Amino acid sequence: MSSTTTAAKAPAKSVLNESKQIERAAMLIQMGARMQVLESETTLSYERLIRLYKEIAGKSPSKGQLPFSTDWFLTWQPNIHSSLYINIYKFLVDNAGATGIQAVMKAYKLYLEQMPPEPGEEPLLSLTRAWTLVRFFQSGMLRLTPCGKCKGKFVVDTLDL
Repeated sequence: MSSTTTAAKAPAKSVLNESKQIERAAMLIQMGARMQVLESETTLSYERLIRLYKEIAGKSPSKGQLPFSTDWFLTWQPNIHSSLYINIYKFLVDNAGATGIQAVMKAYKLYLEQMPPEPGEEPLLSLTRAWTLVRFFQSGMLRLTPCGKCKGKFVVDTLDL
């Protein structure tokens, strides 16, 4: 069962559940998640998430909607990073029993170990983009295909030949 489903069915008044939700939200904020990810992956109210975000990040969350296009993941440099990330994610899901947002977070930490950003720079693939990438795979909009030469698996549009 995914942690998203678990979070949605957990009792609303449980102090222990609320503590777990706050801990999850705090970890996501520290990893750079946007509000849409926090709202989707926790049961905390919007107002509570805003207060928590300001307390942890020291600023208000970014405004605006998430991009809903697969195009970013298909350009050459983002494709390399996206392909690395989704292969790590799939390995954790298939072999380590990771599920839901926990799998997204664990895969992102491993991705950052392999592709650390330059000091003072943001990672090319943000946690929010990684989360979106997983959703695109789950909805069948993107898939992996092996390279004919190196056999590495790369992100492609499902409709590409």
